[in-house]
Amino acid sequence: MKNPTCILLPKKNILLLSIILLFSNLHALKAQENASNITIVPEFIFGTSVASNKTFPERGLQTQAVFNILWHHENNTQEWAQRLKRVRTGISLGYTNFGNSESLGSAYSLLPFLEFNVFKKERLTTQIGVGISYFTNEFDFDTNFFNRAVSTDLTWSFKAFMHYNFLQREKVNYRIGAGLFHHSNGHTRLPNQGYNSFLLSVSAELKSAKYRTYKNNLIEHEVPERNIQNYIAIRTGIGQNVFSDVSIFNDKKEVYTISAEYGKIYNKTLKLGIGAFYRVYEHYYDYIRGNEFLVRDGEEFASFRDNPWNNASNYGLFIKGELLLNHVGVELQLGVNFHKPAYKIDWRINEGWDFAPREIPDFWVFGEFDSKFKAKNAIATRVGVKYYLIGTDKAPKHNIYAGAFINANLGQADFTELGVGYVRAF
Repeated sequence: MKNPTCILLPKKNILLLSIILLFSNLHALKAQENASNITIVPEFIFGTSVASNKTFPERGLQTQAVFNILWHHENNTQEWAQRLKRVRTGISLGYTNFGNSESLGSAYSLLPFLEFNVFKKERLTTQIGVGISYFTNEFDFDTNFFNRAVSTDLTWSFKAFMHYNFLQREKVNYRIGAGLFHHSNGHTRLPNQGYNSFLLSVSAELKSAKYRTYKNNLIEHEVPERNIQNYIAIRTGIGQNVFSDVSIFNDKKEVYTISAEYGKIYNKTLKLGIGAFYRVYEHYYDYIRGNEFLVRDGEEFASFRDNPWNNASNYGLFIKGELLLNHVGVELQLGVNFHKPAYKIDWRINEGWDFAPREIPDFWVFGEFDSKFKAKNAIATRVGVKYYLIGTDKAPKHNIYAGAFINANLGQADFTELGVGYVRAF
């Protein structure tokens, strides 16, 4: 499959474009006020990383130093801020040492996040963030073979933390926390076992004199009347992934996507919808057209050569939920695949090995079509961040957005995608 000349996304820059999109969200995360609604939260985090593969290097205590900026939204008149009581948004900049400088190195992370109270308890908060990380050490076949966690400098990063304000003072809130941190490159290069860390934290929320004045002069805003809109939407996108960590299949190629959906928007804050998607994978198409091993005459998938395009395609249905923060949307999607035949080739090649051969060996250990395969072949998941041209607080009839997403087979990354979409509300 040849790349259309209209594609404007250089393969090597897709994660960089994802970073730009995440940065563009920051102005929408800030309340429409001056700097008096900001608090600063230095945080120290420690814990351990789960072994990413069977021969993962030994490691000591993982430590992180994190600097957080919080924007408080009590005086923000946008509907999402009034519906999500006492919500905070923010940005965190962090440094991580993984406990083995030679093999695992360090990471520098930047994550926009959302923080809100849990069970209406003022002292108990949850923080969820999505961003990017830069790694100083990564997998290398010759020099760092046993670290199969990441194989790219840049990765997506996800964190979910719960904090408890155990000591509240006029100028400082002291907090303890516990949570999870995950790093993954979104299947843009293999191996990509990812880092999964279990962590504890101590932090202090520093309240300036301006912020204390802001808190003492809050304005009570009347919650808007409940409202519901119907909507339809279409989206198209270009993703990237790799086929295998065998070197001849470890180049990034495109995944072309299109989808349509229908649903409802509740109180300009929550969007729920159902829809259908269609995708075609360049890697699968080229493998079939190239008459590679598993599709040759007499092999298991030789019939795929009769219709390469159809067998490289994927379609199904999905349900989705999206949290709307005016210009920013955070989307979660769960889908079912009705048609994804070439994933069987993918599984056969990639699930039989515990290491990364440079080339295809004389014999091949194939992945088995077990219950794990059936689940991943059937379930499609998706998470991402959108930026809307028109703020959703205005309830526009017509809107367009750009977004960055990770698509997965159940919980295993499938491809990273940039997309644009159109929304028509009624």
